[in-house]
Amino acid sequence: MTTAEPELKIEPGKLPSWPQYDDTERTALSRALDQGQWWRVGGQEVELFEQEFARYQGAPYALAVNSGTAALELALRINGIGPGDEVIVPAFTFISTSLAVQNVGATPVPADVDPGNYCLTPEAVRAALTGRTRAMIPVHMAGHVADLPGLSRIAAERGLILIQDAAHAQGAVRDGALIGAHPTVACYSFQNGKLMTAGEGGALTFPDEKSYEQAYLMHTCGRPRGDVRYNHTTGGSNHRITEFTGAVLRAQLARLAAQTVIRERRAGLLDELLSGVPGLSVQGRDPEMAVNPHYMYLLTLDEAFGREGRDRMVTDLMAAGIPACVNFPPVYRTPGFGHGPRPTTSEAELAERCAVSERVGAHGLWVHHRVLLAEPEVIEEVAEVISTLVGRLPAAGA
Repeated sequence: MTTAEPELKIEPGKLPSWPQYDDTERTALSRALDQGQWWRVGGQEVELFEQEFARYQGAPYALAVNSGTAALELALRINGIGPGDEVIVPAFTFISTSLAVQNVGATPVPADVDPGNYCLTPEAVRAALTGRTRAMIPVHMAGHVADLPGLSRIAAERGLILIQDAAHAQGAVRDGALIGAHPTVACYSFQNGKLMTAGEGGALTFPDEKSYEQAYLMHTCGRPRGDVRYNHTTGGSNHRITEFTGAVLRAQLARLAAQTVIRERRAGLLDELLSGVPGLSVQGRDPEMAVNPHYMYLLTLDEAFGREGRDRMVTDLMAAGIPACVNFPPVYRTPGFGHGPRPTTSEAELAERCAVSERVGAHGLWVHHRVLLAEPEVIEEVAEVISTLVGRLPAAGA
């Protein structure tokens, strides 16, 4: 007779909920409502948020838009990226990174990521370069900033545009600098699960006034500030956010720094507690990283457990009350990748070139960042649950 395994469960209420909000957001929404003007042209919440966010990111300028995907598209458009151009993207990323490239008519070229931090590497970029390469989009995966100095050297050598996908990385610091201080455009997301959120939303930061003004025009249908004669001076779309969104984002930004300090401490504790668990590895951290805001806590299982072991692990974590999800598959493994411009390289060839992305896509998972806001003793419980569940996994095919 088989003895039933004891149930593992984090008691309800021990893990913070997400999104987090209080009277700060309520007051902000009322403030926006009472303006009597609810779009950015007549109100002040969006402009104030942009100023505050630019300062937080160390950038001269910021522009709020309605999604992180829109931010990426806008960054590509202001740099003239379009049909016939190739843009190198990490194979391991959310689909928006490659989708934005396809949406402007260019071709995303997936390249592999570092086996430790899961970010695009200079070596992978060099291997993916062709005569049609115009840009690259490194993703700061789960808050860990990519090797911007190394990637920037390649961009300078080849005359390429570098656009940062910082959807996960609000407030991240590497090489002594905030990512907004880097002399490139960076794109952020405020979707419901992100580190700060208004349900949806995004932003760009800019190193110079020219690129900011061009993006401003394109995010509002090509219409200059103060225009009353429909003088649309360039192409574009409506990517504006409302005053209500701007007000909520101001409230969310005000608590982000304190949350980041807590997540850094809790992630360090969880790293330590899980360091000796056989068959499990966590995302690495480069010594140049000073602040990682930890959008996700990434785990990768040994390949011996198989994809089914990873899927079971996610199911078991959810049953134990720990919010978890499978990792992103490599972008070229998604059906949508084939519905836009794509490289002529076959899926099998891409998989051979992107071995790390294949491994973390098939055997990796992530735990939601709200777990990292829990008390230290709860983090210890979470580590015990993870360790026990890994120990219960059978080898693939067993």
